Amino acid sequence: MPRMIELIRQSAVPANIMRAAARGALTLPPAEMIEILVHLSQNPVFAQQSQMTLAGWDEASSLATASDPDSPPAVLEYFSKPENLRPRLLPALLENPSLPEARLVGIAQSASREIITLMLASARVQNLPSALHALTANQHLEEREAARVQEMLAHLGEQGHAEEALPYEVEHAAEIAAEEGKPFAMISVRDDILGLGVDELGQPSSEQEDVTPLEVLPALKAQSSRMAADPEVRKRLSTLQRIATLGVAARIQLAMRGNREERFILIRDSCKVVALAVLESPKVAENEVEIFAAMRNVREVVLRAVTLKRKFLKNYGVVKALVNNPRTPLDVTLPLLNHLLVNDLRWLSANKNVPDTVRKLATKLYRQKKAALGLR
Repeated sequence: MPRMIELIRQSAVPANIMRAAARGALTLPPAEMIEILVHLSQNPVFAQQSQMTLAGWDEASSLATASDPDSPPAVLEYFSKPENLRPRLLPALLENPSLPEARLVGIAQSASREIITLMLASARVQNLPSALHALTANQHLEEREAARVQEMLAHLGEQGHAEEALPYEVEHAAEIAAEEGKPFAMISVRDDILGLGVDELGQPSSEQEDVTPLEVLPALKAQSSRMAADPEVRKRLSTLQRIATLGVAARIQLAMRGNREERFILIRDSCKVVALAVLESPKVAENEVEIFAAMRNVREVVLRAVTLKRKFLKNYGVVKALVNNPRTPLDVTLPLLNHLLVNDLRWLSANKNVPDTVRKLATKLYRQKKAALGLR
């Protein structure tokens, strides 16, 4: 026989049973009853009653559900939302391995004084750099607590990044936490190789001999992680090998605070949140962005992000690079054509690497501007 929750999901029970369920009046195990109430909390008819019932549900069974790794994700998500968060349940939720790291980061970002105290006492939080970085950005964090958080970060090997989190890291904390754990991969220059170096056109440098096949990266990461334990060996690792040992949060730190060579690798990171962090770096120069705009081995979202920053579009070289890049989305390229000079429109109209639509519009605009200027 199907469980009651399955029947309710299928709307296979009478309305009077649904009303009784919303009041918590069904004779069912507490865990199943809580799961039903969480489901009904999204029901337009029974939501209000279900939420009131959950708010008053007995603490013992609520605590058992909050601490159970087998509790349904929807239940843990419900109990961990700011509007439903009960401080007496929070310690159990924080230690529950089934509660996603991204959720912990979300709680840390907006935690009240009481919740901050509970989070700092959590063994799981103390070992999660993403949650600790989110706490550093919490406006309710006191100075002594901030110092303690920095000590925790230093203990986790975050000494180099113990300074205050940058706005990008705070804004994207949940996304960073959700991506954490995914292996490093870089969009290839061609279909089958990765270049460590790039020349002024964003292509692999002919002087760079260290070229790593895509299929070798997982093994490279594992090998480099073992080697990096020795500080002397770590110094000899190539930049790409060193980056391959880093997690998402650490790569973002590097994208924001690293050097030019590191940015040229990380702009091609297959993880979107890492690649976009490069453009947010206070160190990134306009001539670098001009090269990024010409690169064909970056995600389209990176090229789109370049156009969303006015300071980059003020650079004519960036605009010219974007319109000549076949990877730039059409809805981004077409409006930029109006900003091109006559000669550049002429060259673009003959560029067979860009889409036909771009060439045709470039040809049309070239003729119009040429006529307006009285040129032959």
